Amino acid sequence: MTDKIGVAHIFSSANNTIIHITDITGAETIARCTGGMVTKNDRDKGNAFQAMLAAKRAVEEAKSKGITKLNIRIRAPGGHLSKNPGKGAQPAIRAIARAGIRIGDIEDVTPVPHDTTRKKGGRRGRRL
Repeated sequence: MTDKIGVAHIFSSANNTIIHITDITGAETIARCTGGMVTKNDRDKGNAFQAMLAAKRAVEEAKSKGITKLNIRIRAPGGHLSKNPGKGAQPAIRAIARAGIRIGDIEDVTPVPHDTTRKKGGRRGRRL
């Protein structure tokens, strides 16, 4: 029996975690869920527990559409922002593994500038 493979794109920043499951080409969305969709408190969107709930909800929807294996791509904000994923990335991967879907490869796709990108705040910086 062949596996139907999907790709789980996990974007994790300090403020939110977004789980977006697509087909292998990345062109068609199968399921998506965010930390803000599973909590009513804005301050909790980036927390680990909300990331777990969002991942679980997205995986259940993907399983109902026939996905049996997921490759995972983790992304942090990147650029001149944080290069490290937020605190929801690892719990989201753990929730995907516990949901009964096989995991293929896990890769970090955070954009890293080769020179730099200009920080926000203008020429004179952030004025208080």
